[in-house]
Amino acid sequence: MLSALPASDPFLGNPFSALDGGFTPWDCPDFSSAFNTVTSSSGSDVPNNQTHAEEDKKPGSDRVVMDERKRRRMISNRESARRSRMRKQRHLENLRNQVNLFRIENRELNNGLQFLLHHCNRLRTENDWLRSERTMLYQKLSNITQILVFQQLQPPFSSSAWPCNIVTAE
Repeated sequence: MLSALPASDPFLGNPFSALDGGFTPWDCPDFSSAFNTVTSSSGSDVPNNQTHAEEDKKPGSDRVVMDERKRRRMISNRESARRSRMRKQRHLENLRNQVNLFRIENRELNNGLQFLLHHCNRLRTENDWLRSERTMLYQKLSNITQILVFQQLQPPFSSSAWPCNIVTAE
C-alpha cells in the first residue's frame, strides 16, 4: 500500500519536522544517555547495555519486565487485600462473639439483681412485721408492768373485802 503513494505525498514526509535544523537526539550525549539507562528493582541506575545485554536483543523487553512487575504487584495487592478482608472478618466475628458473651453475662447479672431485690423486699417486709410485733409486745409488757406496780402500791386486801368473795351463811 505504501508503494502506491507518490513520494511527494505529505503523509510520507519527515515525521520529525521539528528536528529539520540538523539536530538529532544522538548528537547530544546527555540526551541519548537518558535512553540507555534502566532503573532496576533495587532502585539503582544501571546502564542497559551492561546488565541486560540479552534483553536488548528482544524487542519490548523493558515493557515485558515492567508488565511482569505490574502483574506481580497487582497479584500481591490482591493477596494483601484478601488477607486484610479475612483479618477484618475474623475481628468482626470475635466482636460478635464478645457481644453475645456480654449479653449472656448481662442477662445473668440482671437475673441475680432481680433475685436480690426480691429477697431484699421480702426481708424488709419481714423486718417491718417484726418491728410492729416488737412494738405491740413492748406495749403489752408496759401494761403488765403498770398493773404489777399498781398492785404493789395498793395495801393488801383481805379476801372479805372483795364483794364477790363474801359468802352469806344461810
